[in-house]
Amino acid sequence: MAKDYDIIIIGSGAGLNIAQASKEKGWKVALFENGPMGGTCLNRGCIPSKVWTTVADSIRAAEDSAAIGVKMRAETVDFGLIRSRLTKLTHGDSKSIERSVEKDPDIDLFRKTAEFVDVKTIQAGIRRISADRIVIANGVRTNIPSIKGLEKAGYLTSENVFEMKTPPKSLAILGGGYKAAEFAHFFGSIGVDVTVIGRNPRFLPSEEPEAAEAVLEGLSKKVDFYLGYGVEEVKAKGGSKNLALVSKEDTQEVDAEEVLVCTGVRSNNDLLKPERSGIELDDRGYYVVDNRLQTNVEGIYAFGDALGRNMFRHNANKQSIVVWQNLNGRDSKVDERVVPHAVFSWPQVASVGLQEAEAKARGYDILVGHYPYHETGKGYALASMDGFVKVIVEKESAAILGATICGPEASSMLQGIVYLMVTGNGSFRPIKKSQIIHPTLSEVVERAFGGLHVH
Repeated sequence: MAKDYDIIIIGSGAGLNIAQASKEKGWKVALFENGPMGGTCLNRGCIPSKVWTTVADSIRAAEDSAAIGVKMRAETVDFGLIRSRLTKLTHGDSKSIERSVEKDPDIDLFRKTAEFVDVKTIQAGIRRISADRIVIANGVRTNIPSIKGLEKAGYLTSENVFEMKTPPKSLAILGGGYKAAEFAHFFGSIGVDVTVIGRNPRFLPSEEPEAAEAVLEGLSKKVDFYLGYGVEEVKAKGGSKNLALVSKEDTQEVDAEEVLVCTGVRSNNDLLKPERSGIELDDRGYYVVDNRLQTNVEGIYAFGDALGRNMFRHNANKQSIVVWQNLNGRDSKVDERVVPHAVFSWPQVASVGLQEAEAKARGYDILVGHYPYHETGKGYALASMDGFVKVIVEKESAAILGATICGPEASSMLQGIVYLMVTGNGSFRPIKKSQIIHPTLSEVVERAFGGLHVH
């Protein structure tokens, strides 16, 4: 028996924004979620990882305080308390969301994997349901590489690593991106013997080279790296796992109690089977949408990680607003010119817009500003020798094209630049007209713009 809805929403991360707005409008809502309520950010992404990296920040800050005349170290690490704090937040919020949705008479919650069976028709257990409006925010999952012996030996991913009750003595992390940087920071800081193995000879290849190098140097005090190496085979060996590595030059072996796979993500759309509803996908399996976030099928929208770009919760939240407005007759268009992000490693890195090489490749006539933390009063006080601000500006218009901040408080410091980039013509000149509290790290930003030059 078919049951029609005003709207079907697939995914309870940022999809909840649409569900709540739909309910308040009086629409009858069907919501699908096959995992923990709250989606990736709450359960296996931004929130739990920051609980962990904050612990690591405290440890590294204490150890590095010797540079300012205070010798400290972490006496003990209470992993049980760390785990209980994480669980209280993530599991607590997830269960709270679930209870709230289940009690809502205007929302039917389907704890199943949604699957299209026809145009705008989805199988829900033994029922088929349909709606003229469908919103897809079904996210992504870890991409598991095809490595001989990996499945048999066993591995962890971001989907289950936060459930561990005790940390391993040693850990091999596969991958060299954001997840690898943050997990290596946490586990290395709490005393786990960590080895990062990345195919790319560059660590954090999507960041400005000097920022990536700073993080590599910072983590190397706690973490071993094999960059430019692939994993040929994994074998269970007693109570650990043996990884056979190969590069262009040589072979190596690494033993670790656990393996954590951080080798990127893949689309969940193979589970949803959107082609049965005529929805177009790109060659990577992500949705093709217009600037209104509508697919090629009228009334079906997709946003968030399901698009395969700018996979950050703050971006998904902004996109959910665009989708909701268009569902209600507005002609709202998505604007992703200014999407900031941060890597919460050691040191922290925050970035927005174009990098220097990208700006040059696109033909911009640019000026570059670069200023180190330690040449300001506050930066010197912090003994931050690796911190810096780098900005990219279009020469003629003075519009900010991009910025990277590396060091303490990077993610907070970047936000002021983000505000300027979306205001007026995006010029940096308001900074030059402003007074900067002295001494603060904000002075590093001002001095970076004050030193613009051809580079």
